[in-house]
Amino acid sequence: MNTLLIGDKLVDLLSRITGQKLTQRDATQPLIFLANLIIILLGVMFADGRVTEEEKKRLLTMLYRFSTPKSDVRQLTHLMIKGIKKNQLYSKFNNEVLALISPLTQSERLLLIGFGYEMSAASGKVNCREQEYLEVFAKYLDVKPQHLLVLAAAFKPEKHFDKAVLNEVYMLLDPELFQGQNTAFVKEPSDKVPILPAKTRITEPYVSVSYEGLKKFQELSKQLNNYCQQISQIVQACYESNFVPKDLIDEVSTFTKNLQLKQFRLAVVGEFSQGKSTLLNALLGEEIQPTREIPCTATVTILKYGMQKRIICRYKDGSEEEIQFDEYQQKASIFEDAAINCLSDDLLNSQIEEIIFEHPDLELCSSGVEIIDSPGLNEHPELTVITQKLLQNIDAAIFITNASRSLTQGERNLLHELKIKLNNGKDDKPANNLFIVGNFMDLVRTEKGHEQVKQRIFNFVQGDNPIITDKNRVHFISGQAALDAILNGYEDEYRKAFDSFTKSIESFLVFECGALKIERAVNEANRLIEKIINTLEKTDYVLKGNIEINQTEKQKILEQIGEASGRDVKICMLAVELMDQALEKANISWNEWCEDLSERMVSRSENWYFKHNPIGNNKKLILEYSQCFIKDLLDEINEWNNNQFNDIVLRESLQVLEANVKHELNIIQAYLQQLDIRLDTSFSKEIELLSRDITSDFMKFSSISIRNALVVELGQSIGIGFGFIAAFIAKVTAMIASNFGLDSVDNEEFYNPIKMKVLEIGLEKFEESIDVVYKKLYENFDAIFDSKVESANRVIEQAISLYEDLLQQQEKTEQEALIKYNISKNLIVQQCQELSQVQNRINTDIGLCYSERINKIIIERQYDTKTILMINGKSTAVKLPK
Repeated sequence: MNTLLIGDKLVDLLSRITGQKLTQRDATQPLIFLANLIIILLGVMFADGRVTEEEKKRLLTMLYRFSTPKSDVRQLTHLMIKGIKKNQLYSKFNNEVLALISPLTQSERLLLIGFGYEMSAASGKVNCREQEYLEVFAKYLDVKPQHLLVLAAAFKPEKHFDKAVLNEVYMLLDPELFQGQNTAFVKEPSDKVPILPAKTRITEPYVSVSYEGLKKFQELSKQLNNYCQQISQIVQACYESNFVPKDLIDEVSTFTKNLQLKQFRLAVVGEFSQGKSTLLNALLGEEIQPTREIPCTATVTILKYGMQKRIICRYKDGSEEEIQFDEYQQKASIFEDAAINCLSDDLLNSQIEEIIFEHPDLELCSSGVEIIDSPGLNEHPELTVITQKLLQNIDAAIFITNASRSLTQGERNLLHELKIKLNNGKDDKPANNLFIVGNFMDLVRTEKGHEQVKQRIFNFVQGDNPIITDKNRVHFISGQAALDAILNGYEDEYRKAFDSFTKSIESFLVFECGALKIERAVNEANRLIEKIINTLEKTDYVLKGNIEINQTEKQKILEQIGEASGRDVKICMLAVELMDQALEKANISWNEWCEDLSERMVSRSENWYFKHNPIGNNKKLILEYSQCFIKDLLDEINEWNNNQFNDIVLRESLQVLEANVKHELNIIQAYLQQLDIRLDTSFSKEIELLSRDITSDFMKFSSISIRNALVVELGQSIGIGFGFIAAFIAKVTAMIASNFGLDSVDNEEFYNPIKMKVLEIGLEKFEESIDVVYKKLYENFDAIFDSKVESANRVIEQAISLYEDLLQQQEKTEQEALIKYNISKNLIVQQCQELSQVQNRINTDIGLCYSERINKIIIERQYDTKTILMINGKSTAVKLPK
């Protein structure tokens, strides 16, 4: 049944007959056949003007063969009997009835007439009015009169009928033609055959083209696709666990999307009016593509499998729409006027880019083949460009030529270009995926003509610059004759030639192209699986290395704690050593300074002056000289402190100490910087700030400390009344009073003795207290070094504290990392095992198994699996060697 002709009008008619709101899905082949059957049976019953009870029973008995009690079909059967009676459709051969008849095949129509005769013969003989009704109905069914005679002979004796016609009827009622429908449809033709006139004959072996190889390939392809989906799921899980990078999951996703093994793409090309669309219809087993003697196909049409019938029209502006079948044949065709005028730009007035035709019941398409019908290569330059573009992504091309005038010079040029195109621009070898079909062989009447046509084509395609690889790439057919045989269910030489051609196409797609696709896909799947497993193993190594790194870092931190403590001790020991050296130098410098002190003081006394008038007040004079002495002494001390002790002794030692402290702290800071980089911390900045605070006033603080220590000891500080200065003034006053008295001194000759006495007593008193001053100097000197060492110690202690915090953090991190690693390792092991299992299945179920299955198909094809022997009307299936 031609399901493409089941349109909205037919569905509306069935809805009106049954009184139910039916949809396209409800309009099944059995339901349409039953509606036609009820019309013819009721027509026979009412033909003679009376209906007997026997006829009523016979009607229900015949109709009940196609349904079971309480089924929907049984219920619809009763509704259709009622509706057809009410509308008297059995007596109206109008457009509605013709629409109901149109989807039926020739075999189904012949079977309907057989049921009509069976109903007519229920009363024992065929009534003349019933005979007339059946003849009229057969005319509307387009049943050949000679076929009608053969059926009538089974129910009413006939003396004359053509035996060749009898053979045709046997063919049309072959049960094989009703396979795929319910068992009743298969059984009824079997029941009709035995009652036909007996005739012993053997039909030619008939091989049913079922594309088993393609179907097995589809099974393997789906299986491989399922395995690839498993790989994708595993990789996705690995990515979510951060085991693999994003680019790997993208690579697997791209591979899965590009895995289009389920579809082969087969293009039909050639010059216009060579029968491309007719050939395509024969491949599909239905008259889908529009055909005409003048240029017909205007656009690229892709026929493919779909869950339901639908036609999608895609336009050049990127838009698309779904269209009906009648629109499709109009849109897919070149306008007749434009085609007749030849080579007009009107051929391209359509803005259609391509038409996608999806169908669930086309055997070749449901076996995984997309068929592309192209415009004529020589019809228009733009159409030729369209055809060449579609050749870029196909598995095989069929070039069709007219056998009666095969391979014109233009076609030879086209074949040469086609070979180069299929070989990716190379001309050094024949095209392996090119098939050449000589069409219209039914127009070549003689055997000699057949041989000449074949020789002409073979001489070119296998000549000095061969176009094809082997003779099995060339076939000679009649597309229209083969299509007629397919649609009417009989077999002749053209059907055989066409079946041979389809087997050759299938063989190439499965055994050559398919095997290569499988091999490439399996190799790519293996490569990806190996890459994923290697990545997982590297991830495991990195995770394990992180544990070892944590342990190594812990050990390094412990070592750094020890080294920091050692650096602290080193700084302390260096400070003691430098202080001893500095004190020794200070002692030498101090003694040298003291040796010349008396001379320098005498020299300084020459510049002593008086702020008050000393006449009449010796006490003030003594005080003035004492203050001058103290001032000069302090100046001497300051000069020694600044020029000798501070610049030479103390500064040198502190500079050495400072340099060593900086060096040790820089080492500690450098290691902390390494830790910062590895562990993303900021410990080194903390130590850097502390180190900067220590060294910024290292020397400044030491100079002030020494000077203040000496001043305090000499009693110069405010608020201090004792010490060297107080004792000195008291002693000077007492001694001068005993020698000169404290009365007023009016004679300047007494000034100098008093000055000398002040110098003598002052130097004497200073010498008595020098040990105390030196001791104080040592104490302050020691305090200065200690303060510097303590500052360095604080920094090192802070560093050690940071190390200890980091150590504690590392121990915690290590424990967490160890737990996480154990979990991750188990997941990685599990995923690697799953990937290995998928890989083994791919190699076993797909890689190795593919060749075994192909070999099995080859063995099966040593026989014709459905050869029908018909003897005395009985059919027997046997296997005959080729």
